[in-house]
Amino acid sequence: MAAAKKSSAQPYQWEGLNRRGQKVSGFMLAANVQAVKRDLQRQGVSTTRVKRKRESLLSRRKNVIKPMDIAVITRQVATMLSAGVPLVQTLQIISRSSQKSSIRELTGIIASDVEGGTPLSEALKKFPRQFDELYCDLVHSGEQTGALDHIFAQIAIYREKAEALKSKIRKALFYPAMVILVAIIVTSILLLFVIPQFEEIFAGFGATLPMFTQMVIMLSRWMQDYWLYILAATVAAIFTYVRAWRHSEKVRDATDRFVLRLPVVGDILHKAALARFARTLATTFSAGIPLVEGLVSSAGASGNVVYRQAVMMVRSEVMAGMQMNLALRSTQLFPDMVVQMVMIGEESGAIDDMMNKVAVIYEREVDDAVDGLTSLIEPLIMVVLGILVGGLVIAMYLPIFDLGNVVR
Repeated sequence: MAAAKKSSAQPYQWEGLNRRGQKVSGFMLAANVQAVKRDLQRQGVSTTRVKRKRESLLSRRKNVIKPMDIAVITRQVATMLSAGVPLVQTLQIISRSSQKSSIRELTGIIASDVEGGTPLSEALKKFPRQFDELYCDLVHSGEQTGALDHIFAQIAIYREKAEALKSKIRKALFYPAMVILVAIIVTSILLLFVIPQFEEIFAGFGATLPMFTQMVIMLSRWMQDYWLYILAATVAAIFTYVRAWRHSEKVRDATDRFVLRLPVVGDILHKAALARFARTLATTFSAGIPLVEGLVSSAGASGNVVYRQAVMMVRSEVMAGMQMNLALRSTQLFPDMVVQMVMIGEESGAIDDMMNKVAVIYEREVDDAVDGLTSLIEPLIMVVLGILVGGLVIAMYLPIFDLGNVVR
């Protein structure tokens, strides 16, 4: 029931007068205009105008709030709070200065809720796509301790590091995909358009062609006859997989396990999962969130089912009274360096510091690995294309090289 009510809420832009007779304006999520007026009346605002915000499809796509936008907002809030600017005024400044209308609406709604007495953590929960459970829990912890500026600074660092890591992972996966894609496109063009031209020339030779040339011509004919079916089957397979990945947990889990076994890329994903785990645990622990709850957040943030299940197993062991470093070792998944750093952190009472160091180490290793992969892929592209294109060219020129024996 509540979910349905939340999903029916729409953004409204309002203008009015506060108790002092001053003009005020903002944005609010509500089911209808009457709900906006009632909510504002409870806040002591007499509305003069309420308008539903409507945007075109193109404008919506342009104004989509990205994770990096949230990281920037978080950093802005942290900076202004540390400078002594009140929270509501901070949110209003961000709302007025943003280039994206969607961010102006988002921060405007949050500012209105906070000004009306709603705790910031509760106001953020209205937007689960932008502010996940971990974000809201950290803000709630800051509200309880009275250190919102410090908490927002920590969240900003966490979000910035997380987005930088995601960018590195996308870069690592992009290059191998491009090598495969370019190789397929070039080979298809040669087989569909270039090889048939040579076949017409060879038809007048009246002699048996080399076996390699015959194989390439047969492959070209097959591509010409069935290219539409191949394309349709490829598109259908991709569509089916994407749909299954979105709706089936088993497919997502199988994909996670598979990518970790890939050469080079799998090693990068292992290190990225360790970096996310360490960074999340350090952030939650330093914010005062209990370790067992921080492990739940870290499990989800790891981004891979193998590590998620391992961290949840560690949590169960910790709840049973086992030290975390022993629980990590028992999974046989975490490197000795991570286990040793956790052990030192437990003995010194500085788990957050040790986890931050682990995160920095693995983030740097991911950075170096991606740069190494980039430098490796560039010559690899040349080699792959050289073999494919060179092989086809040789197949077509073999009869010409042996022209004296082939032509009657």
